[in-house]
Amino acid sequence: MIAACDGAAKKNPGPAAWAWVVADADGHPQRWEAGPLGHSTNNVAELTALAELLEATDPAVPLEVRMDSQYAMNAVTKWIASWKRNGWQTAAKKPVANKDLVVRIDALLQGREVTFRHVAAHRVDGDHLNAIADVAASDAATSQQPAGTAHGATEIPEPRADRMTSSPASRTPRQGAARTKKASSGKASSGAVIKAKYPGRCHCQKPYAAGEKIAKNAHGWGHVECRDTAGE
Repeated sequence: MIAACDGAAKKNPGPAAWAWVVADADGHPQRWEAGPLGHSTNNVAELTALAELLEATDPAVPLEVRMDSQYAMNAVTKWIASWKRNGWQTAAKKPVANKDLVVRIDALLQGREVTFRHVAAHRVDGDHLNAIADVAASDAATSQQPAGTAHGATEIPEPRADRMTSSPASRTPRQGAARTKKASSGKASSGAVIKAKYPGRCHCQKPYAAGEKIAKNAHGWGHVECRDTAGE
């Protein structure tokens, strides 16, 4: 099976939701589901989406999971081993964030053949399944209502143009210059928190809005809650 999952949090943290979509071996969507999370963070939504996907699919069938969250993917494939060795502490000797969800996913992965594939978020020429999960999670975050095939939906959500951007390679020189200027304009030290003057994208691959609080990390600027995971 091929599947994609995604999470959404308006304002981050804010109204949040998770979603997944499952396709056949040829990539044709077959079923989907989305669920509300109340007030939560994007990282919680991303991890919950993966957990819900794993619980909704047959563990005996090999599964390819496509997702745009490097944080969620790395948490359960790369960082988890050192977290366990360190007594569920990060390299900075801080408690691992969202431990309950990471433990839940780790248990669901045991004995399964699961391949993870990172895909770029919100791209016009990006992964179609990820785009479906993205719009389903966004809609559920707004409505705070469950949705999907199991809830009577007969159609697959259609990716919307207003949630898509061009790939970095296709941006005009003016757009690229503006992004570079924005990324280098701050003189704050790593970990500093400010309000974003312009919208941008965190290293977790999710966007942040103008006016939203962001923090400096090794990758540039991003969500405040992502700064401690930037180097894990």
